[in-house]
Amino acid sequence: MGLDAGYFAHCLTGVEASPERHLDCQFLADVRQAPRGVLEGVDTVVHLAAISNDPIGNLYESVTLDINHTASVELARCARGAGVRRFVFASSCSVYGTTGDNARTEDSDVAPLTAYARSKIETERELELLADDAFSTTCLRFATACGMSDRLRLDLVLNDFVASAVSTGAIELLSDGSAWRPLIHVSDMARSIVWAATRESADSGRHLCVNVGSNEWNVRIRDLAEAVGSELPGVTVAFADGAAPDKRSYRVDFSAFTALVPDRLRPRIGLGQAVADLRAGLERMAFSDERFREGALIRLHTLNRLRDRGLLDEDLSWRAGATHLAA
Repeated sequence: MGLDAGYFAHCLTGVEASPERHLDCQFLADVRQAPRGVLEGVDTVVHLAAISNDPIGNLYESVTLDINHTASVELARCARGAGVRRFVFASSCSVYGTTGDNARTEDSDVAPLTAYARSKIETERELELLADDAFSTTCLRFATACGMSDRLRLDLVLNDFVASAVSTGAIELLSDGSAWRPLIHVSDMARSIVWAATRESADSGRHLCVNVGSNEWNVRIRDLAEAVGSELPGVTVAFADGAAPDKRSYRVDFSAFTALVPDRLRPRIGLGQAVADLRAGLERMAFSDERFREGALIRLHTLNRLRDRGLLDEDLSWRAGATHLAA
């Protein structure tokens, strides 16, 4: 069973039918107003719903905190009251802020720089207060997502690089590329969720926050760009003259995750496969949009267009009579 607001339901990439068709039941609803009774009989909640990145969070700061924090905690309270046993929360490594060259562990101080990152750490703290012997909570501090999917996002660094390479034959960095960023493929994210949804609290605690990714995928942005260029012959890589560094720079230690998770559920997809899969997926779509950063595969632009068409209110609620089908 799934529940989603449907903002991006129409943003299908490389498939003709909605992937939700594989579910027994799908609710189209705002997590801030989840239908009564939706949690009855549910054993595990995997909570992914969120305003999903920093540019959206910067523009819609109060909405980000309302959805990502307030609604998330309320959903967890309702889940515990309905007898749900496990609550899995998609958090983020961005809670560490700027770390320099020192990799952060789960015991390191957090220093969130954006509304998105603040919403994640504030929710983590309240979930810890809700956890008990009958209700375990798991906060997965994900590295930055990448990889081909049925609703491809191009506002993610590796996906952006490959899309630029395919459509223009070049990758141009907008920063000086010195920032560190950990990465994880979406398929490996899914495997970690399977683990979190089945872990026993007796083994790893009734409340757990863990960095999710692999130490091999801590990379500098400039090195990532050059690596993508080397994977795609003929692609040029350019660095913007006089560009400032990205303040969101963090290296993360994933040793705890590696120790907790069985081999079959650990990250297994590396840079080469991720780039090859993205290239193949984009080519299947006959992707050639050199202005893709202004298009529908950038989540902020999709939300703004829905608002411009009068389908969403200022708080990103669907207006009466409007649905994702109108997008």
